[in-house]
Amino acid sequence: MNKEGSFMPIIFVMIASLMIAFLWDKFIFIKDFVHIILDPSAGWLLNWNLIIGMTLIVFLISLFSTLVQKFATDQKTLRELKNEQKEMQEEMKKYNKQPEKMAELSRKQMDFFKRNFKLNSRPIIFTGIPFILFFRWFQDFFGILGNPKFFGFMDWLIFYLLFSIVFSSILRKALKVV
Repeated sequence: MNKEGSFMPIIFVMIASLMIAFLWDKFIFIKDFVHIILDPSAGWLLNWNLIIGMTLIVFLISLFSTLVQKFATDQKTLRELKNEQKEMQEEMKKYNKQPEKMAELSRKQMDFFKRNFKLNSRPIIFTGIPFILFFRWFQDFFGILGNPKFFGFMDWLIFYLLFSIVFSSILRKALKVV
């Protein structure tokens, strides 16, 4: 399987995700379907205990995201690119006083960035739409609850972002994801 892929499926998923996000209230069949699935599962967890439930949901989303990142990307190539970038940065430090050499190295570095971005963007194909559906459901769910504050000051999005960063960092190290 070619794990590099192209940008076309990624662009398609991003456009579809944006359409779902902006037309959520117009796509009643999608909204209702998502509520049928998430109200009795994630909704039950949040109703049981807001902080523990949200923590479990964020952990599961982070685990799913990390596993997709690991298996939908070419980890070997990403490791090689990461090592090459480190070498290039060391080389750039040596030639920081030579503008011609720095320009050449900068062009090479841009090629690395493009390739790295392409490789790392592939998981969006698998996670883009589910994440948008989950986030729209969160907006509905917490809107009905009156937008409760986690720990007395944090809304659900800030809670999600902070805990997602923590869980993703831990999971990426534990599962050796580049």
